[in-house]
Amino acid sequence: MRKPLELYIHIPFCVSKCKYCDFLSAPVGPGEQAEYVKSLCRKIRSYAELAKAYRVISIFIGGGTPSILEEGQMEAVFHAIGEIFQTEASAEITLEMNPGTVSYEKLTAYRKMGINRLSIGMQSADDRELRALGRIHTYEEFLASYHMAREADFSNINLDLMSAIPHQTRESYERTLRTAAGLAPEHISAYSLIIEEGTPFYEMYGEGRNASDLPDEDTERLMYEDTKRILREYGYHRYEISNYAKQGFECRHNLGYWERTEYLGIGTGAASLIGNTRFTEGGEPEILSRADQMAEYMFLGLRKTRGVSRQRFEESFDSSMEEIYGRVIDDMKEKGLLEEQGDHVRLTERGIDISNYVMCEFLGTG
Repeated sequence: MRKPLELYIHIPFCVSKCKYCDFLSAPVGPGEQAEYVKSLCRKIRSYAELAKAYRVISIFIGGGTPSILEEGQMEAVFHAIGEIFQTEASAEITLEMNPGTVSYEKLTAYRKMGINRLSIGMQSADDRELRALGRIHTYEEFLASYHMAREADFSNINLDLMSAIPHQTRESYERTLRTAAGLAPEHISAYSLIIEEGTPFYEMYGEGRNASDLPDEDTERLMYEDTKRILREYGYHRYEISNYAKQGFECRHNLGYWERTEYLGIGTGAASLIGNTRFTEGGEPEILSRADQMAEYMFLGLRKTRGVSRQRFEESFDSSMEEIYGRVIDDMKEKGLLEEQGDHVRLTERGIDISNYVMCEFLGTG
């Protein structure tokens, strides 16, 4: 019986690097791009032996900006996957794309390749905010790409939104939320800007610099509350800390990460979890101890609003959750940060607000 596997394919190219981005990506010329795709296809084919034990249940093409590839290059990647891996007919196959990098012809080609889900980097409906982020598109260009995707018969689309960005107000963020939700995408990911070291934004805003350009903590908190309230109003349910979906359109690939489904990352810097071994392409593998695996089960699973299953924990580790984490769970319940619902332990609303604190409590306990 083949085991379930998720595939992640990394395309580290973009038109230009956004000012906040610390992902492994950069602009390159057509020659480097073509060479990378050839190398990527060779790497995919190198997993022929491993692939015999698995069936692929989801594929996620991320970056960077995967939609920057030429149609023929993307076809070559999928041809290599098809040669080596057995992919379920019902697999969720997601491609990240940015407005301004696709045409109707390219989108229809994606559908023929089997891509059935798009994740579009909208970020904001305000052009000033988009310029501040270093995005290459305007809101109108995003809208044209979104409608083009619908015309190309994509019926499962995620929009990425960002809050707490330069020059953003609570009112402008609410307009972005309502504009995005009004388009009725099946899924919305809503993230708060994090100023990462090594990015242009860190030089501009790190360590309190130019703080007046950014929403203050109180406004950021209100934006967080607005996200939950407004998206609920439009029929989206929150199934993970930063992710909202129409019923039945939760991102299966991401759920797999949070539930520790085995995944194979292919491409520069891509991460993998195979069995109890975690590794990054080009790096040394790390063998996870039983304690590491139990801790991951807890702090990754608690990202989901439904929480973690006691039964699945016991089936996976041959110990009860109470035996390993009973003291921590009781303490978090007393503080109003965890609660029980049937077989599951999950974060309360207050627990979600300070989830990093709660999840850290499970590290080193097992």
